[in-house]
Amino acid sequence: MTIKTLTFGCRLNAYEGEVVKREAEAAGLGQLEGGAVIINTCAVTGEAVRQAKQSIRRARREQPNARIIVTGCAAQINPDDFGAMDEVDLVIGNEDKLKASSYRALPEFGVNQFEKVRVNDIFEVTQNAPHMVDSIEGRTRAFVQVQNGCDHRCTFCIIPYGRGQSRSVPIGGIIDQVKRLADNGYSEIVLTGVDLTSFGPDLPGKPSLGVLVQKILVQVPSLERLRLSSIDSIEADEALFDAIASEQRLMPHFHLSLQHGDDMILKRMKRRHLRDHSIEFCQTVRDLRPDASFGADIIAGFPTETEAMFENALSIIDNCGLARVHAFPFSPREGTPAAKMPQLDRALIKERAARLRAKAASAWQQHLKKFDGTVQTVLFEKDGIGRTQDFTPVFVDGSVARAGAICAVQVLNNDGERLIGRHAAPVAAQ
Repeated sequence: MTIKTLTFGCRLNAYEGEVVKREAEAAGLGQLEGGAVIINTCAVTGEAVRQAKQSIRRARREQPNARIIVTGCAAQINPDDFGAMDEVDLVIGNEDKLKASSYRALPEFGVNQFEKVRVNDIFEVTQNAPHMVDSIEGRTRAFVQVQNGCDHRCTFCIIPYGRGQSRSVPIGGIIDQVKRLADNGYSEIVLTGVDLTSFGPDLPGKPSLGVLVQKILVQVPSLERLRLSSIDSIEADEALFDAIASEQRLMPHFHLSLQHGDDMILKRMKRRHLRDHSIEFCQTVRDLRPDASFGADIIAGFPTETEAMFENALSIIDNCGLARVHAFPFSPREGTPAAKMPQLDRALIKERAARLRAKAASAWQQHLKKFDGTVQTVLFEKDGIGRTQDFTPVFVDGSVARAGAICAVQVLNNDGERLIGRHAAPVAAQ
C-alpha cells in the first residue's frame, strides 16, 4: 500500500511534508495493510483547522482501512481535540513528525489499547537540525527550512504555541541542502521559516539572514534563483540590504508581514514596527533594486479598529507601493489576547475585508500594467505557466518549455490576473 500526505498551510509545512513522507516510508508505514494517510495541519485560522478535520473525515470514508495520523500545528496546539475523533489513529507533535521512530510500532488496525496522543511540549525543543530532501513533490521550486519557531507574541497569533521558540538551522546544513537541490535540477530555492528574519542569533557567531543569503550565493554558484518567503521588515539587516543591491540572483520580490497600517492597531497587535517603518523599508529596497515588488499580509477588522484606522490600512497599500495583498478578515483564535479584546461586528469585518480585497485588486491591476511590452525572465512551472523574477504569473500559449526551464518571455498584455506573453528563448545560467 502507499502513504498519502495532506499538507495544509505555509511553505514550511510543505517542506516538512516531504520529510514526514520520507520518515514514514523509512519506518515501513507504507507496508501496512490498508496504507496510511498523514494529515499535516495548520492552525493559523479557525478555517484551517476546520478544513483539516473535514479532510480527516473524508480520508476515513475513502480509505476505511488506512491508518490516519494527524500532526502539524493544529495537532500540536489541540492534540486532545484531534485525539477525540473516531477517525484518527494517532496524533503526534510538530517535532516528532520529523522522526521515523514516531511512526514505528503501530498496533494492528482496530486495537483500542494504545497511546493515541503522543504530543510533547514544543517549548522544550531548543535546536533545529537540518532535514535533507532530494525534491519537493509536484514543484519546480524547492523550499529549504532555515528557521523554526517564534519568540514574539503578536496578540492575534497562536502559531508560537505550535512551533515553539525560535531556533535556527546551522548554515552548513542549509548550504548542503541548497547544493543538493540545485544539483537535482532545481533552478530556484525559497528560504522559509516561521519568523525568517529572526534567523541566526542562537547560532555560533550570531549570523544574520543577510549573511546566510550572501554565503549561499557564494558557495552555490550553480543556483540560478534564491527567493525569500515572508519577512519581518523591521528585522532586515545591513547584509540583507547589501545582497538586495548587489546580488541579481536574489529575487526582487519581498512579502512583508505588515498586518496593518495604523500605529495604534499595530501596537495592540504587539507588532514591532510602525507604519513609517514599513514605508521606509519599501522605499529603501526600491532605491537599491528598482525592479523590486512587494506583497503583504493585512488584517481587516482587528478589535477596536475604527473607520479612520481602517483607512490607514487601505492607504498603506499605496504608501508602500504594494503589488500583492493577502487580505484577512480578523477571526479570533482561542487562547490569544486579541480574542479577549472588544470585538467588531462580524458584518462590519466582512464589509471591511471586501473593501480591502477591492483595493488589493486595484493595486494588482496597476502592477500588471507596467509589464506590457517588456521582456521578462520566467521560470516555467507547467502548461505554459511561469513566474517572473518578482513572482508575477505569466501564461504563454503553446509554450514547449519544460517545467523548471528559465526563458526570456515577451510580455504582450495581461488578462487581469496574470501576464500574457510570447515565448522567446532559453536564458543561459548566470
